[in-house]
Amino acid sequence: MRAVKGTDTGPERALRKSLFKLGFRYRLNAKGLPGKPDLVFPKYRAIVFVHGCFWHGHDCPRGRRLPKTNAAYWRRKIARNIERDRETIAALRRHGWFVKISWECDLNNSLKEANKIAGWLLSRRASRRAP
Repeated sequence: MRAVKGTDTGPERALRKSLFKLGFRYRLNAKGLPGKPDLVFPKYRAIVFVHGCFWHGHDCPRGRRLPKTNAAYWRRKIARNIERDRETIAALRRHGWFVKISWECDLNNSLKEANKIAGWLLSRRASRRAP
């Protein structure tokens, strides 16, 4: 497990590259915010987490697959990760941030996912301007 990276993963890099090409600028792994978000868009007061399906218990084939050895340990670990994610998102929302989760399985086409996030960010910007 030591080789598993927490930041700068392949899917995260692909998404960042696509968002940068679309003209979006962001901060990485902001330490001053709960949960050290992967991408922070201060201009939009928005945050994107890039979650690995297995580690964060996503309901997809990769996320539902548990190791055959020590399955009880992994169920507890992933359940704790899911609970921690909920607490982190709630804390960020209490501080006025908009939060989006981008799942590893959705990043097979990073440009498509980047376009979804771009639309989401622009809608956040528009909603902040509305009277």
